[in-house]
Amino acid sequence: MLISNLELVPGRRVTRHLGLVQGSTVRAKHVGKDLFASLKNIVGGELKAYTELLQESREEATQRMVAQAEAAGANAILNVRFATSSITARAAEIFAYGTAVVLE
Repeated sequence: MLISNLELVPGRRVTRHLGLVQGSTVRAKHVGKDLFASLKNIVGGELKAYTELLQESREEATQRMVAQAEAAGANAILNVRFATSSITARAAEIFAYGTAVVLE
């Protein structure tokens, strides 16, 4: 599955447009890691637990988007975007979406 943030793939032609595909996940970190992150806010620096959380979430949302595209018969997803939103004080949603297409 080709995944691209471009609207078109240079040298390839879109033969079928299959519509919007999406994947999302809502994740929260362990309370202990959340407490450590709060303490890290005092001294500054990267919050590695949250960096890992968001990376894992992006991967899971992307996998779900790809599964939806494969089920529709696509061989590519174009114009892919990610959105993040806070669901609660300790949980975040990652939403991946794009256009499922068949490339020649």
